[in-house]
Amino acid sequence: MRDRRAYEVVVVGGGPAGMTAALYATRLGHRTAVFEKEGGRHAAVSHVHNLYGVSEDVSGQELAAHAVAQLEEYGGDYHLDPVDEVRRTGGDGEGDSRFVVEATHATVEADRVVFATGFTDCGPYVPALQRFDGRGMFYCLHCDAYEVGDSPAFVLGRDDAAATDAMLLLNFTAEVDLLLDGDDPTWSDETDRQLAAHPVEVVEADVVDAYPADVDAEDPWLGGLTFGDGSERDYHGGFAMYGSEYNTSLAAALGCDLAEDGAIEVDADQETSVDGAYAVGDVTHGQNQTVLAMADGASAGMALHRDLRRFPVPVDELEERGSTPAAPAAASDLRARMRLLRRRETHAGLRGPDPRR
Repeated sequence: MRDRRAYEVVVVGGGPAGMTAALYATRLGHRTAVFEKEGGRHAAVSHVHNLYGVSEDVSGQELAAHAVAQLEEYGGDYHLDPVDEVRRTGGDGEGDSRFVVEATHATVEADRVVFATGFTDCGPYVPALQRFDGRGMFYCLHCDAYEVGDSPAFVLGRDDAAATDAMLLLNFTAEVDLLLDGDDPTWSDETDRQLAAHPVEVVEADVVDAYPADVDAEDPWLGGLTFGDGSERDYHGGFAMYGSEYNTSLAAALGCDLAEDGAIEVDADQETSVDGAYAVGDVTHGQNQTVLAMADGASAGMALHRDLRRFPVPVDELEERGSTPAAPAAASDLRARMRLLRRRETHAGLRGPDPRR
């Protein structure tokens, strides 16, 4: 028999955006749950970058584990369970304000739902390169150009975005190759003229293999690439620029509007076109930045609270009711947890490493 526990907020996706929305909603007194399929995109990040106060020694998986512990400490529920469907409790009617979230092992109801389902990178069509993901094979120049600074680097791709990123990479190193991997370029004539005026070498040959910098290392860094003509080039790292696909199937099936690029459309409060359904993080903009995803989650968490909170009550509603609702509004078990946590000397979350080391 499936569980039909009721929540005020259910978040679908446990990356930085989803977990931040859930943390805010839980701390603001709302019964909250997160559903996540195993192996999320952020959990695969080997080293976290550009995150205020967090060492590069911390992986995405380690950071995610801390976030789960925080959520559960505050009283939220975490389900490592992929969601198959999100629907209205009574179907498609306008009056159906609640949602049913059906996962593989549990079915729950929610007053509000948050989609934090992210996107999927379209990786390089070079299988040997994928084992170097995070260790020389990257997808976000803003995140990882620092990693290849002052070293030979490449961009894999054939469109305007790939050509532009190759030129941008010149801000970090003078040795940049743009690899077409046997395809014809699709960039515009204007981009072609601009590219020709920059010291970027365009390599047309197929990329057939990748080799490590240290063959004896357990998790080796990328050392370079082998091409179809038999040549080899040493690289410290590079970027695959083949675009991405937004994971919007659940939101689209619910009726949420999508933008022209395929992302979920949201308003200033991160709410979608479906009342009560919110979306946060990369699935709404594809910016591929942890801090921006967290900001989305925080905005959504506060907006959810404004939407769900009982107080203050409008005067006309009080006059119509003839009485004031009982306070406090947050559930008794969540309030008890608030009192308990105030007495703790330590709390869940990242407390190391020592910044003085």
